[in-house]
Amino acid sequence: MIARWLTALAALVLLASPARADTLVVNVNGVTLNDQGTVERFTALLFGADGRVKAVYRGKDKRPKAQYQIDGRGRTMIPGLIDAHLHVMGIGFGALTLDLSETRSLAEAQARIADYAAEHPDRAWIIGGGWNQELWGLGRFPTAADLDSPALARALAGRPVWLERVDGHAGWANAAALAAAGVTAASQDPAGGRIERLAGGRPAGVLVDNAMNLVGRVVPPPRASDRDLALDQAQRLLLARGVTAAADMGTSLDDWQAFRRAGDAGRLRVRIISYAAGVEDMVRIAGPGPSPWLYDDRLRLTGVKLYLDGALGSRGAWLKAPYADAPGTRGLPRLDDTQLANLMSRGAMDGFQVAVHAIGDRANAALLDAIEELSATYKGDRRWRVEHAQVVDPVDLPRFGRLGAIASMQPIHQVSDRTMAEARLGPARLAGAYAWRSIAAGGARLAFGSDAPVELPDPFAGIAAAISREDASGQPPGGWQPQERIDRAAALAGYTTGAAYAGFAEDRLGRLAPGFRADFVFVDVDPLLAPPGEIRRARVLETWVGGAKVFEAAPGSRAAKER
Repeated sequence: MIARWLTALAALVLLASPARADTLVVNVNGVTLNDQGTVERFTALLFGADGRVKAVYRGKDKRPKAQYQIDGRGRTMIPGLIDAHLHVMGIGFGALTLDLSETRSLAEAQARIADYAAEHPDRAWIIGGGWNQELWGLGRFPTAADLDSPALARALAGRPVWLERVDGHAGWANAAALAAAGVTAASQDPAGGRIERLAGGRPAGVLVDNAMNLVGRVVPPPRASDRDLALDQAQRLLLARGVTAAADMGTSLDDWQAFRRAGDAGRLRVRIISYAAGVEDMVRIAGPGPSPWLYDDRLRLTGVKLYLDGALGSRGAWLKAPYADAPGTRGLPRLDDTQLANLMSRGAMDGFQVAVHAIGDRANAALLDAIEELSATYKGDRRWRVEHAQVVDPVDLPRFGRLGAIASMQPIHQVSDRTMAEARLGPARLAGAYAWRSIAAGGARLAFGSDAPVELPDPFAGIAAAISREDASGQPPGGWQPQERIDRAAALAGYTTGAAYAGFAEDRLGRLAPGFRADFVFVDVDPLLAPPGEIRRARVLETWVGGAKVFEAAPGSRAAKER
């Protein structure tokens, strides 16, 4: 397998040879946004040997002669797409480890686990993720007993199993993994975490949010070579979907070193805007302040990522009122108000941008309170980021714009979570759920992403969801909470100019204009004209980064659909 990946990587490096002189791309249906958010169309683009756009041309504009000329063949050219919230290494490891994201029942998951374990008898632990009990119709969390069934015993041969839920906010362990971690009936729930239990207090097998660390700390860490392979795979998957830049939410020191190794070797193709996985990694990676841009604007440590609550699917999102389908809980705050303010202040005092995960309405309110308080001390252009902003009390919606907070949201979550959100919240509390239009109407900037590997890193599916609020089969007709639909230009901006602004990169990424990086995508649909269904099925034909072609679809193939 390693040989196959190395061969593919060598092909990628050859494909990505930079331009040696000015290159004029003609005969294109060019689409970009200007600095006012207005759509501009063009028919030709000139970029230089430095990988920057030199000029764009419209209609019959006079064009210079260039040493190299490329015929766009009338295809649609858009700026390279920016995913404002994903997990780069998670994408790569998700593709290289056990992936349960396509399973639709517990039995199917068990069969996949057994097959994977039998295929990898040399692995001391069976590691993976992507499971979602909501898709299984299970009506409960899976248990350790489900992993210790006789049907799995032979394939597992006593090995520990640790599988993260699709949202990364719960983990599923078998008895061997719980024993290796010393998790017993006597184990206490850590602050901001929960051990799911059976009658009598024995651990059931699922650990939520901070409790995941109890098992996670004993899982063998990946080797440096594993990380390099995962990064290469993640880049291949992103470039195949037209993603040329991404905000990596939760960069560890080991992740950063993998990014640096790739940069040093000329293998870093996707531009990565990093947010350290907490204050400790922030200091270890960047020291006294954000790093400079490295490798021709391919890598920068910009800020720090914090977690305030969990996710709706695992009932870890922190709500103002009890869950409609679990009246005994309001979720799990992972930080109290003082801890949150202290950690945000620690990042802000050294000029790091602060991004905080907040999904529940109580978490969003608490974070907005902290931003309002800290803004009195930390002046200037801070661009406080609210990651997800998934369920917001309507009274808090205008505060995003008033406080200058960026709503970093994932449109595809609304499609995936719709029925689950209805069950968790009840119909009376849906007005502020996935409320893109309402947040933007208050003056806040939107930045769109995928949260991959939670979802596929597919910006076209996100654009389709943002403008329709319908799923791939057109359900529900007219859209769910249709008053929150946004227009096409705003949806495209979320993955271009808005995402660039959210990462302090609006002076170099997100647009096709003079001085900006020549990052662009040829795609077989015009996202400003095509119906949502066609946008969702968009085929990326070519992806260019810094004036170098880094992906080209095989003739006749559809856009890659693998994770």
